[in-house]
Amino acid sequence: MKEFDIAIVGAGLAGNLAALSLADSGRSVALIAPPTRAADGRTTALMDQSIAFLKALGLWDEIARHAAALETMQILDGTTRLLRAPPVAFRSSEVGLPAFGYNIPNAPFLAVLNTQIAARDNIVRLESGVTAATAFEHGVELVLDDGERVTARLVVGADGKKSKIRDSAGIAVSAWSYPQAALVLNFAHERPHGNVSTEFHTESGPFTQVPLPGRRSSLVWVLPPKEAARLRELPVAELNRAVEERMQSMLGKVTVEGTPQSFPLSGMTARHFGKGRFVLVGEAAHAFPPIGAQGLNLSLRDIMALKDLIQEGDDGIGERFDRKRQADIRTRTMSVDLLNRSLLSDFLPVQFLRSAGLHLLSALGPLRSIVMREGIEPGGSLKAFRDGLRERVAREQA
Repeated sequence: MKEFDIAIVGAGLAGNLAALSLADSGRSVALIAPPTRAADGRTTALMDQSIAFLKALGLWDEIARHAAALETMQILDGTTRLLRAPPVAFRSSEVGLPAFGYNIPNAPFLAVLNTQIAARDNIVRLESGVTAATAFEHGVELVLDDGERVTARLVVGADGKKSKIRDSAGIAVSAWSYPQAALVLNFAHERPHGNVSTEFHTESGPFTQVPLPGRRSSLVWVLPPKEAARLRELPVAELNRAVEERMQSMLGKVTVEGTPQSFPLSGMTARHFGKGRFVLVGEAAHAFPPIGAQGLNLSLRDIMALKDLIQEGDDGIGERFDRKRQADIRTRTMSVDLLNRSLLSDFLPVQFLRSAGLHLLSALGPLRSIVMREGIEPGGSLKAFRDGLRERVAREQA
């Protein structure tokens, strides 16, 4: 039987990053997951706080060459409703940053992480699934699907929405679905994007273009499921026209690359994010629609919090982690859910509130600054206020 300090179950982006981060604490780490079969054509937008985390892990230099900066994020009302919102543009220079973050294709991102994991002596990769996880006084025993048994003092569930680790810990979930599907693809375009990401709000959900290196972008197009399926099966020339028309030809002629993917939209939140010697990160703990670039950024905050807690000791870590993550996860989940449902609603008061909110963001610079800082880092606006106050006091005392 193999023994480790930490076992991480799941080897997606969240699981791999958790392995690298926790191995930096000097602990022995097992990363347990079957080999990946399908190529991941999606991209991930990481905000400034998450980029700083990658830099601290020594990963950013290799990842940066695959990434495109997000310097401006604009929201346009693409509905035909009576109450329409004004355009709103958020510029990173307004909060003193060269970019809000970067958009990174998942496939090369994972390749960099896999290379780094293979080079770490204190990370052992076990390419098996987990069939059972049983807690005892001083650890957890994991039974793998090849019959091997592994014990660890702490088990991190990073194994997605259908988490075996979450079930083994006896943690219930709240789950819901939306009458929507996301069509995901990458495309080339004849005009430069200028590091601008554009999100059209439509009656079926957001249509979000995010820059990639060169004259290329990624797209998440939220639609009724039947329409997403229809578009996915279109001949490429017709799909090119559909994307260009929905973008109002802002980037000129469009050429879709590769095979589009689509998946139904749903949400899930675990009732607890830790219990005993189990903790949950990523989509084992929370999942919601790909709106506002919140998914992996929230997962990385899970990992940052866990690393801090481990340095304080293992005792009661599941419950301590749960308490630390409740507010951030629940607030972000509720925000994304409300925004998505507001786009679907035909109720005039809801449309008025959404329109009025975007109008205030467009007109009031201080409010826009607060929203931008909170989108990058929870508590970021308060931190900026404190730092500004300290600088002002220091200048007055000088």
